[in-house]
Amino acid sequence: MSETPQTRPTVVLVGPPGAGKTTIGTELARRAGTRLVDTDAAIVAEQGREISDIFIDDGEAAFRGFERDAVLAALASHDGVLSLGGGAVMTPDIEQALVRDRHTGTVVFLDVGIADAAKRVGFDASRPMLVINPRASWNRLMRDRRPTYERVASIHINTAGRSVADIADEIERELGAQSETTDGAHGVGVAGADDA
Repeated sequence: MSETPQTRPTVVLVGPPGAGKTTIGTELARRAGTRLVDTDAAIVAEQGREISDIFIDDGEAAFRGFERDAVLAALASHDGVLSLGGGAVMTPDIEQALVRDRHTGTVVFLDVGIADAAKRVGFDASRPMLVINPRASWNRLMRDRRPTYERVASIHINTAGRSVADIADEIERELGAQSETTDGAHGVGVAGADDA
């Protein structure tokens, strides 16, 4: 394992499918002159197949194992913008790592309603958790995942009906405000770091 605990992402984006994590992450990385790592894309590249194929061939448990490894490696070594798959927060090791990062103010929950999510991503076979009865599945996933998204994130942004530039502006303002309210390692802190 790497002995570089100081290397952490500048921002970690979490949220449901359709919240805009990859698109907004790309814009934040461009503005900061850094790199975006999308853990879903990293898994696809490493495995040489689409996530839907991993679910079909190996099952969800195997995918979650690949995801756990990819996310924990990126949290430990990537110093740019990091975008996580929608269900990553539900893996206990990932949740614990994100709660730790919450206290540096880097975890942002990108929230969205089902109407906007459906317009952005559609509900098709490329979203294996949404193949059967996609709207009901999306609502169930959000009901199950929302408390965890809220627990791990220090910043909560609603992306519904907003432009990428507007959302990126708000994230930058929030990160800046938090860094001013703490001594914060890495120049990014969280105002409510003593929250339970």
